[in-house]
Order: sequence, then C-alpha cells, then structure tokens
Amino acid sequence: MTKQFANMTVQVPGDKAQSLVERRKQAVPQGVSNGVQTFAQSAEGALIHDVDGNTFIDFVGAIGTINVGHCHPKVKEALHKQVDQYIHTGFNVMMYEPYIELAEKLAAIAPGDHDKQVILLNSGAEAVENAVKIARKYTKRQGIVSFSRGYHGRTLMTMTMTSKVKPYKFEFGPFAPEVYKAPFPYNYRRPSSTTEEQYEDYIIEQFKEFFINDVAPETVAAVVMEPVQGEGGFIVPSKRFVQAVYEECQKHGILFISDEIQAGFGRTGRYFGIEHFDVVPDLLTVSKSMAAGLPISGVIGRKEIMEVSSPGELGGTYAGSPLGCAAALAVLDIMEEEQLNERGEKLGEVVMNRFRQLADKYEEIGEVRGLGSMCAMELVKDKETKEPNKELTNLIIAEANKRGLLLLSAGAYGNVLRILMPLVITDEQLAEGLDILEESMAAAVSHLSVEV
Repeated sequence: MTKQFANMTVQVPGDKAQSLVERRKQAVPQGVSNGVQTFAQSAEGALIHDVDGNTFIDFVGAIGTINVGHCHPKVKEALHKQVDQYIHTGFNVMMYEPYIELAEKLAAIAPGDHDKQVILLNSGAEAVENAVKIARKYTKRQGIVSFSRGYHGRTLMTMTMTSKVKPYKFEFGPFAPEVYKAPFPYNYRRPSSTTEEQYEDYIIEQFKEFFINDVAPETVAAVVMEPVQGEGGFIVPSKRFVQAVYEECQKHGILFISDEIQAGFGRTGRYFGIEHFDVVPDLLTVSKSMAAGLPISGVIGRKEIMEVSSPGELGGTYAGSPLGCAAALAVLDIMEEEQLNERGEKLGEVVMNRFRQLADKYEEIGEVRGLGSMCAMELVKDKETKEPNKELTNLIIAEANKRGLLLLSAGAYGNVLRILMPLVITDEQLAEGLDILEESMAAAVSHLSVEV
C-alpha cells in the first residue's frame, strides 16, 4: 500500500533508539513496561516522529490521554502563557483562578442539574482514591464495590479495586480492606445456552444477590463503575444493567461513582460515557484526555457530598497544578470549537464499519464492539470455543508497529485490540491507519498459519 503519513525509514529500534534503549535498561526498572521499542522526537495531531526519523500514526493516544491530539496549538499557547505568569504556588497555599474556572466548567458539563463541586488532583488513580475518601466521609460507611474486569489504577486502594491479577496485582499484597467485586456483564462470553435477555436478567439478579451473599448494603459507601470497561477489554454494558445497579444504589443509600478516566472527554461521543445510560452519578472521576497529556485529574460531585470534608482533609502538593488547569481549559474550548464529541461519534462509525468488514473476512475476530470511538475487536482461536488468541493479538501489534501504526491491547486475556486515536485525526490518516491494521492482520494470520 502507498503510505502518505506513516513513514518507516529504518527498522525499529534504529541506531539512536537502540542507544537510548540500552540507557533505559540501566536506569529504569523493567517493571515499567514499554510498547514499541523507540523514542519520541516530536508529535502533532495523530502523528508521532521518533528519534530515527520514523513517523507513526497514533491509534493509542498515550493510552487515551490525547483526544485533542498531540501538541494542539491552543494547548501550547495556553501553557506558554501560564508559564510566563507562574508555574506553581500550591493551591493549598495560595489559590489561583484557573483552578476555580476549571472547576466551574467541569461542574457545568457534568450530568445532572444539581449543584456540584470539584476537587482537582494529579492522576486517575488519585481521583479514584479521593472519590473513595469522599464517599466514605459522606456516608460514614467503609465498603467499596467495584466490578470484575474493572481497572481503576495502581495505588494500594485502586489496585485492590482492579481485577486483573497479572501484571497489576501479583505479589503486591496485602490489599486494602473492605473492597468487594461484583459481577459485570460480558455478553460475548455469556453461556451459549442463554439469550442476551436471559443473561442480562441473570447478571442483574446476581448483582442484587451480591448484597446478600458478599456484603451488607448498609455497610457500602459507594459502587464504582466504568461506563465502558477500558483495560478490561472495552466491554460495554447494557443500559438496563447500569440502571439496575443505579437503582440498587438509590435503594440502599449507596453512592454511584462513574469512573470516566478512559471514557471521558469525547471518547464515547459525549463528554462523559455515563451520559449514554440515562443515569446521573453522585460522583465522577476524570483524568487522561482532560488536559491533553498534562498530569491532572478531578472528582466532580454533588455539592452536599463534596463539602462534607473539613479543611485540610483533601488536596495535595501538586493537585490541580496551574499548568494542568491551563491545558484543561484549552481542551474544553477545543472540544466545543471543533465539535469533538460529534467527531468522536463519527470516527467510531468509520472504525466499527471497517472492523465488521474484517470480522466477515477473518474467523479469528470473535467480536467487534464499542461506544463512540472507543472501539475494539476481540481475537480468538476458534469462534465456537471463543478461546482467547493473545499470540495473534501481540503479533498484529508488532506487525503494525513495523509498518508505522501504534496499537494497544486490552482485556483480561490480552486478546483485545483497542483503538484510542486522537479525535482530531484526519479522515485520510484514519483510513491509512485502518489499512495498515488490515495489512498487519493479514501478515499475522499468515505467519501463524505457516507456523502451524
């Protein structure tokens, strides 16, 4: 195929990248994982250029943090302006207006017409940690419920809430107490003898029984749910299931927390993924694409819940940094001006159409699924047994990297290809990236066929 954007001048890693890889091995522990074995030199929009002159189309977006694209001019302008004024004062020491302005704007776009308040923090995991603290403070309860296959971070609390043992939890215990895992629907892997409706009925009933068999509801402070499971494999629950969970929370005085860290800021075609389910959460956690790559996060919540904590009980040294606030304010302007929520929905339609075409062609694609542009395909060894095909998944990613496309896997079995391209990607760049993906899949399937 003729490539207009992806340009691989040398095999990865090139000479400069290889030198840096060796330095990395000496200075950085192997526990910090890496994808493609090269180093970035520059980036713009949906393209990344490495130190050896290669250009990649980015379908990863720094794991979903670059919805407005790499180095958007308006984000850069906002950062330069902020740096010239002050870099950090510590909001707990001397306040600054960008924090207040961002809090106001986040409260305005969050679901619900109730009064809201916002606390700004550093990372997604820190946002979840603080949402848990706030929920416990407000309800005077300790129990926290998350879901099977969910992912919420790598700190002690969020690692406990996360499901996947390897690589996130193995030998890192003991874990935080009073955290419970509830069942989450995975329609593709439902028992073959049940219909979708029967399976949904069963999972909803299991969730209700969870409060009989696993934890008393009057001891639970909050249920934390990803509107679309990210690391879990881009699994989209039904509206009926989400609403059933919400109703149980309402019934028992449990707070409903929507973890929007990967699903937020246009990824699903809305500001927040939970908007697709006609549910108004008590608290939302946000990060990733909130600030185009700057480390900032937040918790948005009902005012009466948020303001229960006393002065000094919430915050942190770098929490809600001026640079992060400036970038996030620019992101919100960009999303409105460039209509990125609508763009996210349109991109998702294009990707899903191509995925369906590939699924008709390849028996190895068990299912394609998604919400907005949060799209994925699950790879299997056999469509009947649905045995996960992690080997093929990894091989497709490697073949794509060789051709100038960045891809990422997900799922409990590591057999899901997920797409997190910047929403500012051009139609031409998207088409070329999907062509490379198709070419990489053909090469990977052929390679495994030869091995067999």
